[in-house]
Amino acid sequence: MKAFSGNGLMDTASLFFNPELSRLTTGRTTSLFAEDIKAHDAELRSAIAGRRILVTGGAGSIGSATLELLFPYAPAAVHVIDLAENGLVELVRDFRSRPQSLVSGEFRLLPIDYGSAATERLLESEPAYDLVLHFAAHKHVRSEKDVPSVIQMLDTNVIKMHRFTKWLQKYGHGKRYFAVSTDKAANPTSLMGASKRLMEHVLFSIGSNGSSVTSTRFANVAFSNGSLLQGFLYRLARRQPLAVPREVRRYFVSPREAAEICLLTAGAAEPGHITFPRLDPNEHLRPLVDIAVSLLQELGLQPAFYEHEAEACAATEAKLKRGSYPVLLTPLDTSGEKPYEEFVAVDETPALTSFAALSALRYVPAPVSLEPALAFLDKIAADASMKLEKSDIARHVASVVPGFKHIETGRSLDDRT
Repeated sequence: MKAFSGNGLMDTASLFFNPELSRLTTGRTTSLFAEDIKAHDAELRSAIAGRRILVTGGAGSIGSATLELLFPYAPAAVHVIDLAENGLVELVRDFRSRPQSLVSGEFRLLPIDYGSAATERLLESEPAYDLVLHFAAHKHVRSEKDVPSVIQMLDTNVIKMHRFTKWLQKYGHGKRYFAVSTDKAANPTSLMGASKRLMEHVLFSIGSNGSSVTSTRFANVAFSNGSLLQGFLYRLARRQPLAVPREVRRYFVSPREAAEICLLTAGAAEPGHITFPRLDPNEHLRPLVDIAVSLLQELGLQPAFYEHEAEACAATEAKLKRGSYPVLLTPLDTSGEKPYEEFVAVDETPALTSFAALSALRYVPAPVSLEPALAFLDKIAADASMKLEKSDIARHVASVVPGFKHIETGRSLDDRT
């Protein structure tokens, strides 16, 4: 990959779509899940071919990657909901502009909020969707920096999900229903992770009504929207230092692997199960600083490490002239950040699966009724006059999320480079 063009600016457009980025991050040139996709081809075709499919959050990184793998199975109709209007525009332009258009069947894009009255109107008027794939979410720990942000995150991840599942039942949609969760839902230390665990509770509550419901928790997706790794590309384009939490290791999957996990779980996993990738910590956990170094070296640059933000920010031009680039090492000191990753909570037990590269666990219901917690969340989302601290919200969420121990440091990711 070429680091800088003749005018001295980085060609980020080519980098975003360079498959070498996934290789640098995961260390793999082939997908971990390719064999499972082949082995479960018949089940996937049965779940997708000729079916009507509704996708929420389809313009995001995981949603769009899953759509790309979905179309070759020839669905009858694919309708995509996403508030990101520009993302939907780029999605359709991309899919229709390839040498062989990806799009098959009816392809409809709707720039609407999945929890709004506009979506209920859609569900009321449309013939039944056979498969619902749910990707819409606030997925970053950054989303819990203050009370308004926390309320918005819970509104998106939980309250609207509750409303949406009721509409699906009311209007006869979703014989199969799948939603992406996160590894941070297992023994959560952040309100974001706890919100996704609560989302799982809401999701699986509709399984008792005859729907096939599944979910998945998986690792970071390499260079996905809003990720630290995508931020590396923006920092390089703007000649700003790369900032990396020191001594932090993470599991990574490529965008294609993330999409394959979603398809396998939605189309072939046992109902009532949450899947997660079989990743070996000795082989697959990658230090974040190693990824930053690998990216720089691929671009013909060497890292120059800094401990102080001001020094790193001032050093870029001088270091570039010498073939190096500043990398700021930061502490892991923000609220909700977890130093390690895990997929199974303290009250959960792994289950047998038919997959070679995916493990699973059977969903464990909440220890108490969800209704009081959901009523509280509904109230704080609707009543701006309520006096609230983050600790008040955390206490109500903890009542239905076993193992939730919120880590509050008083610092958010917005306080760091």
